[in-house]
Amino acid sequence: MKESDLYHPLKKFLEAQGYEVKGEVKDCDVMAVHKNHGDEEPGNEPIIVEFKLSINLSVILQAVDRLSLSSRVYIGLPKQYKLASNRKRKRKIIKLLKMLGLGLIIIDPTIKTGSVDVLVEPKAYKPRKSKAKLQGHLGEFHKRVGDPNLGGSSTMKGRVTAYRQRSLAIAHYLKKNGATKASIVAEQIQEPKARDILYKNYYGWFVNESRGVYKITPAGIKDIAEWQ
Repeated sequence: MKESDLYHPLKKFLEAQGYEVKGEVKDCDVMAVHKNHGDEEPGNEPIIVEFKLSINLSVILQAVDRLSLSSRVYIGLPKQYKLASNRKRKRKIIKLLKMLGLGLIIIDPTIKTGSVDVLVEPKAYKPRKSKAKLQGHLGEFHKRVGDPNLGGSSTMKGRVTAYRQRSLAIAHYLKKNGATKASIVAEQIQEPKARDILYKNYYGWFVNESRGVYKITPAGIKDIAEWQ
């Protein structure tokens, strides 16, 4: 399949809506101007479409550049191209296009009449702010002691979080002092959440020896040595 295979189905689709369509107008793959409206009339800017056989940075940059000509810029992709390997990635790609103010058209040139589906309309993007997410990030930022992670280097599994730091402090105390009541651990290391952390035992480092008394497990001793 060639990019030019997408042209005639799209041309028919736009002509049916009253547009005059021309290909390769200077550096634009497709330009369409409505027959009943002047070029400068508000809300009736020309439609510009850039074709690609797959979504990539090159076509996104091309489309962004076309926004200097019109706010009605689309990327045209063949239906045969799988936009993403999973739904989550597909949503992220669509979100990116919306953030950039770009549209997305899916074209199937294999059927006789052609099939055109406008998946995203280009318009100004105003993302909704998530106060809950922001508070979660700020909470982690302020609770974390120091700066133990090298930005860009850690996977989630290998990341030092504030929770892991608090668990490590408890584990080191138990390793040094042996089985201890949770209330004493909390007092000695000034960790008000010690009882909760010991009870939940998220990392499997602790064992309840008797009522309210915890000690570190062999696995915990091994793990905290790796997190030294």
